[in-house]
Amino acid sequence: MAEFDPEQFEDKYANYFPELQRAYKNAFEIMNDRYDSELIHAIDQQILNESEPFYDEESGAFTVELPENSTQRLTATVVDDEKLSETLDRYVAEIESQLYRVFDLEPPESA
Repeated sequence: MAEFDPEQFEDKYANYFPELQRAYKNAFEIMNDRYDSELIHAIDQQILNESEPFYDEESGAFTVELPENSTQRLTATVVDDEKLSETLDRYVAEIESQLYRVFDLEPPESA
């Protein structure tokens, strides 16, 4: 893997697509092992399929931006709002954690 370059992350799909796939796949596998697999599959296919990872060079933080009205997009399974919100937050945090691992970066202290 090439060394991470924040400027190249601006065109992440051209420069880092395999790494992004790996981070999302790793997060999916971890979440699928620990949580209701039906819910994890639904979140993956109906919410995270249109999420967007970003890297803030100033703070050194990865973030994952969810699509608008993300929780309303879930129709493949029935789940209460609190469980969905908690699981989705945990899933996003796992993706962000995997991005640091895949790119061999240390998360900032505040992340």
